[in-house]
Amino acid sequence: MTVQKTIPILRIFDYKKAIEFYVDWLGFKIVWEHIFEENTPVYMEVERDGVTLHLSEHHGDGTPGTHVYIWCNDGLKEFHQEIIDKKYKYNRPGFEETFYGTWSVTVNDPFDNKICFNEKRPETTKE
Repeated sequence: MTVQKTIPILRIFDYKKAIEFYVDWLGFKIVWEHIFEENTPVYMEVERDGVTLHLSEHHGDGTPGTHVYIWCNDGLKEFHQEIIDKKYKYNRPGFEETFYGTWSVTVNDPFDNKICFNEKRPETTKE
């Protein structure tokens, strides 16, 4: 078996709030979205820098409170500064140094899902 990609499905309850959070604040782009007909739930894919998420209003397509852990190769400090500079009213994540050797930025979406972006800190040399 060769795995190409893992795509978490996150439950959302309000399309406009999801767009405000994922697209306007975090900078994801909508790849596609689908509704069966007017006034039915949306199912959509968003992507940014190699991270793909599916967002679904469909009952049973995910559980609120999901925690997604994302490894980043670099650029986490810049990403953190980018989202802080947007002054999103509902979320101001910190830039944390963890005890296990990473930098971490955790954001909580309006639907109680948590996304934790992580980057390995450069190793410090001891003399």
